[in-house]
Amino acid sequence: MEDEALAEIANELYAKPMEDFVSARAAAAKEAAGSDKELGAAVRGLPKPSVAAWAVNMLALHQPDVLAELADLGGTMRGAQTSLDVAALRELGRERRVMLAAAVDTARLVAQQQGRAISDAMATDIEETLRALTADEGAAAAVQSGRLLKTLSADGVNAVELEGSVAVPAALPAPKAAPAPSKVPTRKEQARSTTAAGTTRPKPDKPRLEAVRQTPRPTSPPALEKAKAALAEAQAAEAETGQLARDLQDQADETRTEIAELQQEIADLRARLRAAEDRLEQFRKRLASTTAEAKQAARAADKAERTAMLAQERVLRLGN
Repeated sequence: MEDEALAEIANELYAKPMEDFVSARAAAAKEAAGSDKELGAAVRGLPKPSVAAWAVNMLALHQPDVLAELADLGGTMRGAQTSLDVAALRELGRERRVMLAAAVDTARLVAQQQGRAISDAMATDIEETLRALTADEGAAAAVQSGRLLKTLSADGVNAVELEGSVAVPAALPAPKAAPAPSKVPTRKEQARSTTAAGTTRPKPDKPRLEAVRQTPRPTSPPALEKAKAALAEAQAAEAETGQLARDLQDQADETRTEIAELQQEIADLRARLRAAEDRLEQFRKRLASTTAEAKQAARAADKAERTAMLAQERVLRLGN
């Protein structure tokens, strides 16, 4: 069984609505087992994603540019962290906050179009997963694969835990290798290069060669630089979460104001309703009274009509 074949089937399964996953998986496993029993068993073992992970998969399928932009932003942020550019990290943190909010809204819209509503709690999980995408290249590959099984989380320091988070992880693209540090050619290599170019090879300079050999290799970044990088990331996260808290507080204040206005509107409507009910009762009583008077008037009119007819008949008899 090849991972590519399993990944191809998984891509089709995880692109379906949540309600259709189990039946589609059973059908796909049966079909695959007809030609490859091992592949059929692997298809049958593909886990059903969580609702939040499914929503992220829908985003990867229907709006891949949103995830690509977040992944690019994440690469830029990691570069700023490596260079200890605190100002850039703060600005990029603000940009990420805006992009994450827009991406979550898009994910909710896409999920709704696929027949599934996303709650606020699920939206929080989606945002945390997209934040992890910006923090880790492995997480970015998992999210963009469209085969996510559960939501991800990033603490800003350690690598994102991807164990059991994506279907067919072997088919994910390998993370990009970090560029190798540039190597300064030794005098011996320079001499060989010069000889190859057709010039006279100089005699080795033993004292200087020994000095080069004795020169220690560049050490890894000291703990202080790592601490500064972690501090820069923490400060960016603090600024981001602080702004988010202020935004949420503003939303809460606006919601309280809207609630107060609606409560006042309800009170006014209730008062108007009571006044309308009072008027309705008055009109009902007036209608009852008028109806009774109308009946009495109708009876009186009938009586007067009969009296007039009798009087007319009498006049006719007397006249004849």
